[in-house]
Amino acid sequence: MRNKSTLTVLLFTRDITKNLNKLTVYARITVDGKRAEISLKRYVADKDWDASKGRMHRSSPQSRRFNSYLDEVYGQILEAHKELLSEHKLITAQAVKARYLGLDEQHKTLTELVDYHNTNMRSVLKAGTMKNYYTTEKYLKSYLKRRLKTEDIYLKQLNYHFIVDFEQFIRNYQPNKKRKTCTNNGVMKHMERLTKMTNLAVKLEWLEKDPFKNYKLKFEKHDRSYLTERELALVEETIFTSPTYEKTKDVFLFCCYTGLSYIDVKELTSEQVLKGIDGNYWLHTKRAKTNEVVKIPLLPQAENIVLKYQDCQQTKINGLLLPVYSNQKTNQYLKQIIKASGIHKHITFHSARHTFATTVTLSNGVPLETVSKLLGHTKISTTQIYARVLQKKVGEDMQELIGKYKAKQKSSEAS
Repeated sequence: MRNKSTLTVLLFTRDITKNLNKLTVYARITVDGKRAEISLKRYVADKDWDASKGRMHRSSPQSRRFNSYLDEVYGQILEAHKELLSEHKLITAQAVKARYLGLDEQHKTLTELVDYHNTNMRSVLKAGTMKNYYTTEKYLKSYLKRRLKTEDIYLKQLNYHFIVDFEQFIRNYQPNKKRKTCTNNGVMKHMERLTKMTNLAVKLEWLEKDPFKNYKLKFEKHDRSYLTERELALVEETIFTSPTYEKTKDVFLFCCYTGLSYIDVKELTSEQVLKGIDGNYWLHTKRAKTNEVVKIPLLPQAENIVLKYQDCQQTKINGLLLPVYSNQKTNQYLKQIIKASGIHKHITFHSARHTFATTVTLSNGVPLETVSKLLGHTKISTTQIYARVLQKKVGEDMQELIGKYKAKQKSSEAS
């Protein structure tokens, strides 16, 4: 349907300083009788202004330049109106003014997008995830300041060149304080977070098209560290005289036999250990990361660790199931525990989760779907990252297949 709104643009002056030699020039936009005014931040003497034409009436080089600027403003306002018409937007004086000034949704900036995302996601995403988004925001602001020499850019300026240049900026970033620089996967995580924010901009119609359309995230696959059955036994058999190391070892082993992450075991209470209808003890908890309900039957090794600490003063005071130190301290102690156990691998506390998926469950014939449920994953593809089909398991499965074929062959020969 054709838009029947009427538009007029008037350039006029107003005396706001009580000085006839310094009148302020305004542009008045009128649509269907409703007005919106814009101060052009330009000044002119009353004697030089032609009110009937909305221009300076002197023919000096200065007045010609001034009138040329006013013609440009007039044209830009008409162009703003034309753009709104072509986009089938509601035409009002305020809408035309906002488009001219770059204050409407078509002129949203990168900083506005980041602020909008982080403000709205704060109540949705976990604190740890939000911390990562804040780090990405710091990189973006640093990139704008150091490379582009600006505080902000319009979203419509985001293009393939910006994305590739920003990636290289993170790769080569030299922090003021000495710390580890981003690995390839670390860089890709920052690019992935920026992708999610630009996708949000497309959904909000702040961007017409996805600037990441021709860009591909390139994560490097790494074998995640875990303990084999023999290595797990080595850790169990190593006894420490230091209570701190012994407690850390037991908490780590408990996670190896339950698949819990650090934050999940840290928040466990004794009330979450319940006896099931099968007569065995079960853990009833929720994953902090996904809020997924998880019910895990306690293996004998895990149950023994719970019994070991049921009278521990440290856990009784705060009602927690096990004595868990801070994440930093736990990984620090674990490094020494692994070394003392004679294991030459880079093992972190999260390796316990991988050990549970690989050594404790999958290699003992537990189906991938069951492992996924025990780990609290919402997608089985996530479990496949943790779970490996070990060489031992492949050999056992193939041996079983060979046995079946031999039995068939014997049956065929007998008949």
